Order: sequence, then structure tokens, then C-alpha cells
Amino acid sequence: MDLSPKQIVNELNKHIIGQDEAKKAVAIALRNRYRRAQLSQELRDEITPKNIIMKGPTGVGKTEIARRLAKLVKAPFIKVEATKYTEVGYVGKDVEGMVRDLVECAIRLVKDEKTAEVSVKATEAAEQRMLKILVELKKNDRGELDRKIFEDNLLASLRKGTFDSTVIEAEVRDDPKAMELVPGGAAINLGSIFGEMLPPRRKKRKLTVKEAMKLFIAEEAEKLIDDDAVTDEALRRAENDGIIFIDEIDKIAGKGNTSGADVSREGVQRDILPIVEGSTVMTKYGPVKTDYMLFIAAGAFHVSRVEDLIPELQGRFPVSVELHSLTKEDFVNILTNTEHSLTQQYAVLLAVDNIDLKFTPDAIETIAEISEEINMTSEDIGARRLHTVMEYLLEDISFNAGGGDYPVIPVEINRAYVEEHLKNMTKDRNLKKYVL
Repeated sequence: MDLSPKQIVNELNKHIIGQDEAKKAVAIALRNRYRRAQLSQELRDEITPKNIIMKGPTGVGKTEIARRLAKLVKAPFIKVEATKYTEVGYVGKDVEGMVRDLVECAIRLVKDEKTAEVSVKATEAAEQRMLKILVELKKNDRGELDRKIFEDNLLASLRKGTFDSTVIEAEVRDDPKAMELVPGGAAINLGSIFGEMLPPRRKKRKLTVKEAMKLFIAEEAEKLIDDDAVTDEALRRAENDGIIFIDEIDKIAGKGNTSGADVSREGVQRDILPIVEGSTVMTKYGPVKTDYMLFIAAGAFHVSRVEDLIPELQGRFPVSVELHSLTKEDFVNILTNTEHSLTQQYAVLLAVDNIDLKFTPDAIETIAEISEEINMTSEDIGARRLHTVMEYLLEDISFNAGGGDYPVIPVEINRAYVEEHLKNMTKDRNLKKYVL
């Protein structure tokens, strides 16, 4: 997608409030990918992504910025926690696993796109399979009808959803379950490894027509998709468009730690280093180069500092941005000016039970004020504090709604309602300011 940095920031603003510095950095990184793609192969090979490190408290948008960025351009994206990896020689996850996970994500992404492209043909083929089953099932209802007219009638009913809940017996593919060969390791699907050596297994199952049609469409789509083309495209996207978000990098940034449970912290950094610098990782789909992947690292850095990372790793993250704690104004904007905001989510959830939920401006301001103060006087968990506050606020309404057939009930949340229902959360907050 050909978006300018300003357009990218505008798209991110629909979902994330504030943090302009971080948004600007990722927008430039994304645009530089497009610029690089327009160059000659010789120059393209010389230009590598400028990786980014984000520092800031939890819940201020670090992960969300990276996730929305990847979604914006349909790039393969994975989020990993640095603390889950251990140095080679210790029990735990190997750092190369993050690249293999990214390739799996790219395979799914490309396969979904190819499936959408062949969906019309796959649906037609699936309908013909289902039609054969329905003709046999409904043969006693045919009467004097011509076979072609009878089949056309069944097909029309199938498309209308008349048979959705009808239970049939259908033969479907029996995919082997993924097995965890090493405790704590990744689950491995032996069927995908030995798939070409063994014939596909099939078994008869009792399903509703609706369920069977989903399986039929998936099977027919797979027949129409060129797996080699999917793999080639996925590997190309993983190498050139892939984004790996390494969270909690501050937890492996310890200095002078040479013994105890965290002995392998610096070793993890040294293992991550070649991945970020650019190396070739073997996957079951073939070798993958990490030279042109974009790495975004993030951490709170409350105890450690970015400077506590080994110098070589610091050098591979030339762009450093700081994200700030959310203010009352930020909370107000989160509740009112983002797409699918929290207030909208609760309104549509409770509308299922005929509750017409409305928030007055002074109620939203009070919620924002309380959220900011609780973050200041206890742990700062950023925008996640809003989830806690909103759950407490709407607990009585959510509990009492539902379970009957009644007309729409209008419910207005105003400042008085907020203060009354959140008094247990807020009664000690003024005293907490003075607790050392």
C-alpha cells in the first residue's frame, strides 16, 4: 500500500491516542520500505531497515502501534516476549523460533488471500458436492419432478440456508493433530511434515449442512491453490515485509549478572543479535534471510536502561523513541475519538439485552479523571486501567440485564452515577498520594 508517512500517522490516530513521536518513527520506517522497493536490485541490497526501540510504561500503545502498522499494509507480524527465550544450552525457546513463527504467519496470510481469490470457484464446487448428498437424502421428496428441476430447487434452498441445520453424514479430510514433541516446545503437525509421503486420510462425520459446507469450501479452495506459489510469496513477504515485535526487552537488559536464575540474560541478547543483524534461518519451507525484516523492540525500562543492553544490540536499534504516560485528556480521547472505542463496545454489547446505553460528556470526563489518578497513585497500567474502571462502573447493569423479553430500556451514565459506583475504587486515592 502506497501511503505517505502523514497518511500512516492519520490511520494510526484512528486507534491510538497520543505518542506522536513513536507514530512518526514507525511511519518513516514503513515508508522507507516502499522507497527501497522502488530502487534497483543493487541499491536495494545495500539498504537495511532502521530498527526501532520503544521505551515507556505498559498500556500506552507500544504493541498496538506495531500491530496496527502491520495490519495497515497486510505485512506478516508476530509479537514475541524476550523473556521466553534462553541462551543456547539452556532449557527453553530458541531465538530462531521467532523467525519460523513469522514465516508461519506469512504462509497463513498469503493462503487466506489466495483462498479469497478462488472463493467463488471453491463455493461452486462445494455446492455440487453437497448437492449430491442432498439429492440422495431428499430422493423421496422428488415425486414427478424432472431431475434437473429437482436439483435446481435443492440448490436454491441450499443457498437460502433452508438446510443449514439439517444433519448429514459427509466424508471429510482427517487432519492429524499437532503434537508437542518437547515439553514447552512448539507443537508440530506431523501430517504437514509427512503429508507428501502419506495419502490423505478421510473419515465420515455427522455434521450440519452449514458446518459441512465450510469444510467442503476449504477443501475445494485448497485444490485450486498452488502451494509452491503460496510458499514462494510467503517467504518473499516474510523477508522483505515482515515485522517482528520483541516485547519486554528491558527484562533481559541486566548488568553484572553472572549467576542465579537470570544467568542467561546477556546470552539471550547475543543470540538475538545475529537475527537482528541479518542471518539465514532454516525453516520447513526453506531458508529465510532476516536482513530486511523490521524489528521493533519495546520495554518499560523502569529498572534497567536502554544503555544496559550490550552495545552491539543497541547499535542494531538506531531509532529510539519514548512513549509517555497517558493523561486525563488522552483518556477522554480514547473513550470518544477512537474507532470502536470502549464506550461503543459496551453500548453494543448491552444492546443485545435491549439496554440503550449512553454516556454524558461529564461522565466520560470523570472516568478519565479517575483512571488518571489511579494510575498515578498505584501501578501505571496505561489504557488498560480503563477496562478495570469500566467493568466496575457497569457491573450492576451487566449483571441485571438479560434473561427476559422486554422493551428497550434507556440507561444514561452521568457524573453522579460514575462517582456513586466508583466510590469504592476512589475513596482512598487521595491518601495514596502521600504513601511513600
